[in-house]
Amino acid sequence: MSAPRPSAPPAVVRRESVSAEATESIAAALVQTLERGDVLSLEGPLGAGKTRFVQGLAHAFDPHTHVRSPTFTLVNEYAGRIPLFHVDLYRVEGGELEPLGLDELRERGVLAVEWGDKLPAHLAEEALRVAFEIRSAAARTLTFSATCGRGLELLEVCRIGAPS
Repeated sequence: MSAPRPSAPPAVVRRESVSAEATESIAAALVQTLERGDVLSLEGPLGAGKTRFVQGLAHAFDPHTHVRSPTFTLVNEYAGRIPLFHVDLYRVEGGELEPLGLDELRERGVLAVEWGDKLPAHLAEEALRVAFEIRSAAARTLTFSATCGRGLELLEVCRIGAPS
């Protein structure tokens, strides 16, 4: 019997953002490729740009969408060619995840999850992870990573740019 193979390190793509608008544009470039069932795990400190990233997604789906942080509502739904579910797990503990119905929401649309490091393993596994690092008052580094499946497909879009 052979020894188990170590898992491959996540593939990584970095993007520099010089403004909130640039962060939105980086997100918008993904929208043409997003499909029902995709999960985006957004991670980083408060004020790092996670909600601005979701604004870019939502506005690319529907320019008239008003995006608000779901910190207290936990889940906001935005219309578009497919629904976008903006989830904020900042105030949620492990046992409180099941009532949110994340699996059902994923079946209906795209999940963009702030504080995605709290996602259950089965959702995090194929997610595209976006880590936000604050570089200055306006500048951010966005590090996209994935380990398998659909997350890797979306990562390739980040690497080569969105289809035209």
